[in-house]
Amino acid sequence: MADIRTLTPDIAVAPQIDIADLAAIEEAGFKTVINNRPDGESPGQPTSAEIEAEATRLGLAYRYVPVVSGAMTMDDVSAFDAALTESDAPVLAYCRSGTRSATLWAFTQAGARSPDEILSIAAEAGYDLSGMKPYLQRG
Repeated sequence: MADIRTLTPDIAVAPQIDIADLAAIEEAGFKTVINNRPDGESPGQPTSAEIEAEATRLGLAYRYVPVVSGAMTMDDVSAFDAALTESDAPVLAYCRSGTRSATLWAFTQAGARSPDEILSIAAEAGYDLSGMKPYLQRG
């Protein structure tokens, strides 16, 4: 099963999932899967279409919000925020390591939570986003 790390009751993040993980994800109570990994990023990675087909078969909602590693934009953050807002919770977002998904979530929380709270939540899930602190101080 995928290494699922809870950020809040409504969202968790994970490294790359496999098609076989989706049944356990559904059984764990997730309602929506958000894929933040562009197709073809690594050899052997399941495609968005493959993950979507199995998610749909299992009754999971699926959103594809690909973000290029190291090249995240505010448009990416807006697209992720829209996907979260429009999706039934709990949501599982994934990418190669989970860091992109955690970072996207962190940006969506700026202004709603303090930077220290956002960073603490991420750290408890195993993601060191401390370098983001200056970017989280918006309101």
